Amino acid sequence: MNKNSNIYQILYAAVMVLLVGTVLALIYMALKPKQNENIANDTRKQILSALHIAAPDDSQVKETYEKYIIQDLLVDRDGNIVDSAKNVAFDVKMKKNVKLPERQLPVMKCKMDDGSIKYVLPMYGAGLWGPIWGYVAVNEDGNTIYGANFSHEGETPGLGARIADKDFQDEFVDKHLFQEGEFKGVVVLKKGLKSVTGAEQIDALTGATITSLGVSAMLEDCLTPYKNFLMKLQGAGGAKCDAGPVETTESETNNNQPE
Repeated sequence: MNKNSNIYQILYAAVMVLLVGTVLALIYMALKPKQNENIANDTRKQILSALHIAAPDDSQVKETYEKYIIQDLLVDRDGNIVDSAKNVAFDVKMKKNVKLPERQLPVMKCKMDDGSIKYVLPMYGAGLWGPIWGYVAVNEDGNTIYGANFSHEGETPGLGARIADKDFQDEFVDKHLFQEGEFKGVVVLKKGLKSVTGAEQIDALTGATITSLGVSAMLEDCLTPYKNFLMKLQGAGGAKCDAGPVETTESETNNNQPE
Protein backbone atom coordinates (compact mmCIF):
# COMPACT_ATOMS: atom_id res chain seq x y z
CA MET A 1 0.00 0.00 0.00
CA ASN A 2 1.24 3.46 -0.82
CA LYS A 3 2.30 5.04 2.46
CA ASN A 4 1.62 8.47 1.04
CA SER A 5 -1.98 7.71 0.15
CA ASN A 6 -4.91 9.12 2.10
CA ILE A 7 -6.26 5.64 2.80
CA TYR A 8 -2.99 4.53 4.39
CA GLN A 9 -2.80 7.63 6.59
CA ILE A 10 -6.41 7.20 7.73
CA LEU A 11 -5.87 3.53 8.53
CA TYR A 12 -2.61 4.28 10.31
CA ALA A 13 -4.24 6.98 12.43
CA ALA A 14 -7.17 4.72 13.29
CA VAL A 15 -4.88 1.87 14.37
CA MET A 16 -2.77 4.23 16.51
CA VAL A 17 -5.85 5.69 18.19
CA LEU A 18 -7.10 2.18 18.93
CA LEU A 19 -3.77 1.07 20.33
CA VAL A 20 -3.24 4.18 22.47
CA GLY A 21 -6.84 4.00 23.74
CA THR A 22 -6.40 0.34 24.67
CA VAL A 23 -3.14 1.03 26.51
CA LEU A 24 -4.66 3.95 28.42
CA ALA A 25 -7.69 1.87 29.37
CA LEU A 26 -5.47 -0.93 30.67
CA ILE A 27 -3.37 1.52 32.67
CA TYR A 28 -6.52 3.08 34.13
CA MET A 29 -7.90 -0.32 35.14
CA ALA A 30 -4.58 -1.29 36.69
CA LEU A 31 -4.28 1.92 38.71
CA LYS A 32 -7.94 2.31 39.69
CA PRO A 33 -7.82 0.05 42.80
CA LYS A 34 -4.83 2.00 44.13
CA GLN A 35 -6.52 5.32 43.35
CA ASN A 36 -9.69 4.21 45.14
CA GLU A 37 -7.67 3.12 48.18
CA ASN A 38 -5.84 6.47 48.26
CA ILE A 39 -9.18 8.31 48.14
CA ALA A 40 -10.59 6.07 50.87
CA ASN A 41 -7.52 6.73 53.03
CA ASP A 42 -7.98 10.47 52.60
CA THR A 43 -11.54 10.07 53.88
CA ARG A 44 -10.28 7.99 56.81
CA LYS A 45 -7.80 10.77 57.65
CA GLN A 46 -10.62 13.32 57.74
CA ILE A 47 -12.70 11.14 60.04
CA LEU A 48 -9.73 10.52 62.33
CA SER A 49 -8.95 14.25 62.35
CA ALA A 50 -12.42 14.97 63.75
CA LEU A 51 -11.40 12.63 66.58
CA HIS A 52 -8.01 14.36 67.04
CA ILE A 53 -6.26 11.18 65.91
CA ALA A 54 -3.39 11.11 63.44
CA ALA A 55 -1.94 7.99 61.83
CA PRO A 56 1.83 7.55 62.37
CA ASP A 57 2.30 7.65 58.58
CA ASP A 58 0.30 7.23 55.38
CA SER A 59 0.92 3.50 55.23
CA GLN A 60 -0.87 3.05 58.57
CA VAL A 61 -3.99 5.14 57.94
CA LYS A 62 -6.28 2.17 57.37
CA GLU A 63 -4.80 0.25 60.31
CA THR A 64 -5.26 3.26 62.60
CA TYR A 65 -8.81 3.82 61.37
CA GLU A 66 -9.77 0.19 62.00
CA LYS A 67 -8.20 0.35 65.46
CA TYR A 68 -10.39 3.22 66.62
CA ILE A 69 -13.58 2.91 64.54
CA ILE A 70 -15.17 -0.10 66.18
CA GLN A 71 -18.57 -0.10 64.51
CA ASP A 72 -20.46 1.34 61.53
CA LEU A 73 -24.12 2.16 61.99
CA LEU A 74 -27.07 3.34 59.94
CA VAL A 75 -29.82 4.89 62.04
CA ASP A 76 -33.28 6.14 61.16
CA ARG A 77 -34.90 9.46 62.07
CA ASP A 78 -36.38 7.87 65.18
CA GLY A 79 -32.87 7.13 66.39
CA ASN A 80 -33.09 3.36 65.87
CA ILE A 81 -30.23 1.33 64.42
CA VAL A 82 -31.27 -0.20 61.12
CA ASP A 83 -27.93 -1.65 59.98
CA SER A 84 -24.51 -2.29 61.49
CA ALA A 85 -22.70 -4.23 58.76
CA LYS A 86 -19.02 -3.56 58.25
CA ASN A 87 -18.33 -0.30 56.36
CA VAL A 88 -22.07 0.39 55.98
CA ALA A 89 -21.61 3.96 57.21
CA PHE A 90 -18.27 4.57 55.50
CA ASP A 91 -19.70 3.52 52.14
CA VAL A 92 -22.50 6.10 52.13
CA LYS A 93 -21.83 8.70 49.43
CA MET A 94 -23.00 11.89 51.07
CA LYS A 95 -23.16 13.94 47.86
CA LYS A 96 -25.97 11.70 46.62
CA ASN A 97 -27.35 10.91 50.05
CA VAL A 98 -28.25 14.50 51.01
CA LYS A 99 -30.44 14.78 47.90
CA LEU A 100 -32.55 11.74 48.73
CA PRO A 101 -36.06 12.26 50.19
CA GLU A 102 -35.29 9.51 52.73
CA ARG A 103 -31.64 9.86 53.62
CA GLN A 104 -29.43 7.23 55.14
CA LEU A 105 -28.00 8.43 58.43
CA PRO A 106 -24.48 7.00 58.81
CA VAL A 107 -22.63 6.94 62.13
CA MET A 108 -19.08 5.83 62.86
CA LYS A 109 -18.65 4.66 66.44
CA CYS A 110 -15.18 5.18 67.91
CA LYS A 111 -13.50 3.89 71.03
CA MET A 112 -10.67 6.09 72.27
CA ASP A 113 -7.54 4.98 74.09
CA ASP A 114 -9.10 5.97 77.42
CA GLY A 115 -12.15 3.80 76.72
CA SER A 116 -14.51 6.69 76.01
CA ILE A 117 -16.92 6.41 73.07
CA LYS A 118 -17.40 9.01 70.33
CA TYR A 119 -19.85 9.09 67.44
CA VAL A 120 -18.79 10.62 64.11
CA LEU A 121 -21.50 12.11 61.91
CA PRO A 122 -20.76 13.04 58.26
CA MET A 123 -21.79 16.38 56.72
CA TYR A 124 -22.19 17.61 53.14
CA GLY A 125 -23.21 21.02 51.82
CA ALA A 126 -22.39 23.92 49.51
CA GLY A 127 -19.82 26.68 49.87
CA LEU A 128 -19.20 29.68 47.63
CA TRP A 129 -17.51 27.91 44.73
CA GLY A 130 -18.43 24.29 45.21
CA PRO A 131 -19.19 21.50 47.66
CA ILE A 132 -18.01 21.48 51.25
CA TRP A 133 -18.14 18.51 53.58
CA GLY A 134 -16.95 17.37 56.95
CA TYR A 135 -17.30 15.23 60.05
CA VAL A 136 -18.49 16.12 63.54
CA ALA A 137 -17.52 13.87 66.46
CA VAL A 138 -19.94 13.88 69.40
CA ASN A 139 -19.27 12.57 72.90
CA GLU A 140 -21.32 9.66 74.19
CA ASP A 141 -23.42 12.14 76.15
CA GLY A 142 -25.11 12.84 72.79
CA ASN A 143 -24.68 16.57 73.30
CA THR A 144 -21.07 17.79 73.43
CA ILE A 145 -18.98 18.15 70.28
CA TYR A 146 -15.63 16.43 70.70
CA GLY A 147 -14.10 17.57 67.40
CA ALA A 148 -14.78 18.58 63.82
CA ASN A 149 -13.12 18.42 60.44
CA PHE A 150 -14.16 20.32 57.31
CA SER A 151 -12.94 20.13 53.73
CA HIS A 152 -13.80 21.84 50.46
CA GLU A 153 -13.41 21.48 46.73
CA GLY A 154 -12.60 25.01 45.64
CA GLU A 155 -13.11 27.72 48.26
CA THR A 156 -10.95 30.85 48.02
CA PRO A 157 -7.44 30.38 49.49
CA GLY A 158 -6.94 32.50 52.58
CA LEU A 159 -10.69 33.12 52.89
CA GLY A 160 -13.33 30.37 52.62
CA ALA A 161 -10.62 27.72 52.38
CA ARG A 162 -9.86 28.41 56.04
CA ILE A 163 -12.73 26.12 57.03
CA ALA A 164 -10.07 23.41 56.72
CA ASP A 165 -7.79 25.19 59.21
CA LYS A 166 -7.35 23.78 62.70
CA ASP A 167 -8.07 27.14 64.35
CA PHE A 168 -11.56 27.28 62.85
CA GLN A 169 -12.32 23.63 63.51
CA ASP A 170 -11.15 23.83 67.12
CA GLU A 171 -13.86 26.43 67.83
CA PHE A 172 -16.41 23.61 67.66
CA VAL A 173 -14.85 21.66 70.51
CA ASP A 174 -17.07 21.54 73.63
CA LYS A 175 -20.01 23.25 71.93
CA HIS A 176 -23.41 21.77 72.82
CA LEU A 177 -26.09 20.63 70.41
CA PHE A 178 -28.92 20.79 72.95
CA GLN A 179 -30.01 23.68 75.14
CA GLU A 180 -32.28 22.88 78.09
CA GLY A 181 -33.15 19.54 76.54
CA GLU A 182 -34.05 20.96 73.13
CA PHE A 183 -31.99 20.36 70.00
CA LYS A 184 -30.47 23.61 68.72
CA GLY A 185 -27.34 22.52 66.86
CA VAL A 186 -24.57 25.05 66.34
CA VAL A 187 -24.50 28.08 64.05
CA VAL A 188 -21.73 30.06 62.36
CA LEU A 189 -22.34 33.82 62.64
CA LYS A 190 -20.46 37.05 62.15
CA LYS A 191 -18.71 38.14 65.32
CA GLY A 192 -21.03 40.32 67.37
CA LEU A 193 -24.23 38.74 66.12
CA LYS A 194 -26.31 36.52 68.36
CA SER A 195 -28.20 33.38 67.44
CA VAL A 196 -31.96 33.93 67.45
CA THR A 197 -32.59 30.25 68.20
CA GLY A 198 -30.40 30.06 71.29
CA ALA A 199 -27.88 27.77 69.60
CA GLU A 200 -24.24 28.03 70.59
CA GLN A 201 -22.28 29.82 67.91
CA ILE A 202 -18.98 29.89 66.07
CA ASP A 203 -17.44 33.10 64.73
CA ALA A 204 -17.66 33.31 60.94
CA LEU A 205 -14.47 33.58 58.94
CA THR A 206 -13.53 37.17 58.12
CA GLY A 207 -14.05 37.88 54.42
CA ALA A 208 -15.74 34.52 53.84
CA THR A 209 -19.36 35.20 54.72
CA ILE A 210 -20.90 32.89 52.10
CA THR A 211 -18.65 29.95 52.94
CA SER A 212 -19.31 30.47 56.65
CA LEU A 213 -23.05 30.53 56.02
CA GLY A 214 -22.59 27.36 53.94
CA VAL A 215 -20.97 25.61 56.89
CA SER A 216 -23.78 26.76 59.17
CA ALA A 217 -26.47 25.57 56.74
CA MET A 218 -24.66 22.25 56.27
CA LEU A 219 -24.55 21.69 60.03
CA GLU A 220 -28.25 22.42 60.43
CA ASP A 221 -29.24 20.27 57.47
CA CYS A 222 -27.07 17.30 58.37
CA LEU A 223 -27.17 17.29 62.18
CA THR A 224 -30.91 17.81 62.66
CA PRO A 225 -31.89 14.33 61.34
CA TYR A 226 -29.76 12.80 64.12
CA LYS A 227 -31.73 14.57 66.87
CA ASN A 228 -33.53 11.46 68.11
CA PHE A 229 -30.41 9.31 67.91
CA LEU A 230 -28.54 11.85 70.03
CA MET A 231 -31.42 12.02 72.50
CA LYS A 232 -31.27 8.25 72.88
CA LEU A 233 -27.57 8.53 73.67
CA GLN A 234 -28.42 11.04 76.39
CA GLY A 235 -30.97 8.67 77.87
CA ALA A 236 -28.84 5.53 77.69
CA GLY A 237 -25.27 6.76 77.89
CA GLY A 238 -24.60 5.14 74.53
CA ALA A 239 -25.51 1.67 75.77
CA LYS A 240 -28.25 1.18 73.19
CA CYS A 241 -25.79 1.66 70.37
CA ASP A 242 -23.96 -1.61 70.93
CA ALA A 243 -26.31 -3.59 68.75
CA GLY A 244 -24.85 -6.54 66.91
CA PRO A 245 -24.76 -6.72 63.12
CA VAL A 246 -28.09 -6.60 61.38
CA GLU A 247 -26.51 -7.85 58.18
CA THR A 248 -23.45 -10.05 58.06
CA THR A 249 -22.51 -9.46 54.43
CA GLU A 250 -19.38 -7.38 54.26
CA SER A 251 -19.76 -4.39 51.95
CA GLU A 252 -17.05 -3.06 49.71
CA THR A 253 -15.09 -0.06 51.00
CA ASN A 254 -15.66 2.77 48.54
CA ASN A 255 -14.91 6.44 48.44
CA ASN A 256 -17.63 8.50 50.02
CA GLN A 257 -16.28 12.01 49.76
CA PRO A 258 -16.99 14.09 47.87
CA GLU A 259 -18.77 11.69 45.47
